[in-house]
Amino acid sequence: MSEEDREKLRVLLNHWVEHNEEHNEKFKEWAGKASVFGENGVHDDILEAVQQMNNVNQALIRAANRLKR
Repeated sequence: MSEEDREKLRVLLNHWVEHNEEHNEKFKEWAGKASVFGENGVHDDILEAVQQMNNVNQALIRAANRLKR
């Protein structure tokens, strides 16, 4: 991997984490709205997606940390 590719990957990893965090905020907002509508199953499914996105971000952060070595 060229140094240019390494830097691009570093930037992409950070961008993906930030982007996912933005999505998570919207997911939580809409999970709350679903709950207000009485859609408790939808609420729970969206919150499960939030947790899975957190797991994705943890993996991306680990990748970014390994890349720095």
